[in-house]
Amino acid sequence: MKIKDGFIVKKVVDDFVVVPVNDKFMEFSSVINLNETGCFLWKCLENDVTFDFLCESLAKEYEISADEVKDDVADFIDNLKKADLIED
Repeated sequence: MKIKDGFIVKKVVDDFVVVPVNDKFMEFSSVINLNETGCFLWKCLENDVTFDFLCESLAKEYEISADEVKDDVADFIDNLKKADLIED
């Protein structure tokens, strides 16, 4: 899975905001803010990765077990799918 083309993340003060680019600007009608963890996962999703890769990467970054992050990663992915920002 990966982020669909046409979307980037920009840092605005202390927040990270999903920004549509090119023709996606007209299709995107909401604002999505990401925290530091969400931004980390977004950067991983700029490449085609698996759910397990996301969990392992996040766990390594924050020095916790992959099992501890599975629910949060699943929620994040579900939110991106609801916003139509991710492709399988």
